[in-house]
Amino acid sequence: MKKIIFLLVFLTFSVHQKAQEINWISLNKALELQKENPRKIMIDIYTNWCGPCKLLDKETFHNKDVVAYVNKHYYAVKFNGEGNETVNYKKGSYGNPNYDKTKANKRNSSHEFANFMGVNAYPTIAFLNEKGDFIIPLKGFYGPQQLEFYLKMLADNKHIELTSQEKFNDYKKTFKPEFKN
Repeated sequence: MKKIIFLLVFLTFSVHQKAQEINWISLNKALELQKENPRKIMIDIYTNWCGPCKLLDKETFHNKDVVAYVNKHYYAVKFNGEGNETVNYKKGSYGNPNYDKTKANKRNSSHEFANFMGVNAYPTIAFLNEKGDFIIPLKGFYGPQQLEFYLKMLADNKHIELTSQEKFNDYKKTFKPEFKN
């Protein structure tokens, strides 16, 4: 009887944990999915050695409100800015010809796609519109409520209307976060 109870508790916990995760896919897959079901793409550009990247993953990307919102409104991509994945973006193919597998968990050469996107800090969260065009990079760590502002602004296309710093500041002042930290 104890084994059955343990198994039920374990399965319940496992299902609960699975529900708390963002549905991460590759950039190639996200770009392919956009063709049939247009949706914005959020790219978590990280490295294996980056402490703030790990904190972003733990504190923000496992927050239940962030998880639910991202899974509903975005294709979510995890991309190692120093990895060796081949990315096919627009009419180009990007790789990391200087990748050193012996440095997989240390500083490695920068990926060509990270360079193309202008990434010079980790973590960076980049957003692409429904056509795969670059919208904005967010450099550094963002907590759940900080990220909520950008997730909702971009999902609702408010960024298109914010044509000046003054309009952006006004929008930010009136924004009421709903995500729990």
